Amino acid sequence: MRVKLLTTISFFTYQLTFSQSEKLLTGKVLSQNIPLNKVEVINKTAQTSTRTNELGEFSILVRPKDSLLFFSKDYFFKRLKISQENIDQNNIVVNMILKPEELDEVLITNIKFPHVSSTPQVSDSIASIKASNNLSKYTGVYDGTITNGMNFIAMGEGLIRLFKKEKEKPKKKTPELDFKTFVESTCPLDFFTKDLKLNPDEKALFLDFCIADPQSEIILKKKNLLYTMDFLYAKNEEFKKLK
Repeated sequence: MRVKLLTTISFFTYQLTFSQSEKLLTGKVLSQNIPLNKVEVINKTAQTSTRTNELGEFSILVRPKDSLLFFSKDYFFKRLKISQENIDQNNIVVNMILKPEELDEVLITNIKFPHVSSTPQVSDSIASIKASNNLSKYTGVYDGTITNGMNFIAMGEGLIRLFKKEKEKPKKKTPELDFKTFVESTCPLDFFTKDLKLNPDEKALFLDFCIADPQSEIILKKKNLLYTMDFLYAKNEEFKKLK
């Protein structure tokens, strides 16, 4: 009886501790009041994740001070530090900002129209017509030819060959993505000042500091949000020590 009582007490103690430390948080992800589907909702602290549904809704287990990341490739990621107020409210709304569209590289080239001239085949056809006698002149029978006419079939074939000889348009070269561009296109505008606590004039220097680390090349190849975040936070701690 005593063993059963201790087991029951331990079970309720565990349930109470669990309920106090971890709660199911629900919310909705929007952009300009439009629900976003398939947004990755990542609890970076607990290493768990979920996705929003077609209505932009999600549910995920959290504790106070957990760090949530909201990620979608067409939007700047959003970071939210969970507070007890968020848990008590239990119906948070997260607004994400759409990334500006990247314009394709514009290539300006001189367009040269082909010079249309008589090909050897066309010249031969014209000469042949001029040299031959018109049968209708002597027989009165129409033979299907046009007096002083031209061989349009031969001319057409010559023009087709000329157009085929045009040079192909130069293929567009995709510029290589550098670390600075990658970070700026991934992080929201206020990430450096709000999350990393950097002054606006320190941003460029901080990015140069990150680029100097060979690890930045690995981060650029992986293009993984969590790896990028960990790297930026770690480099930020190092950067602050240099001040």
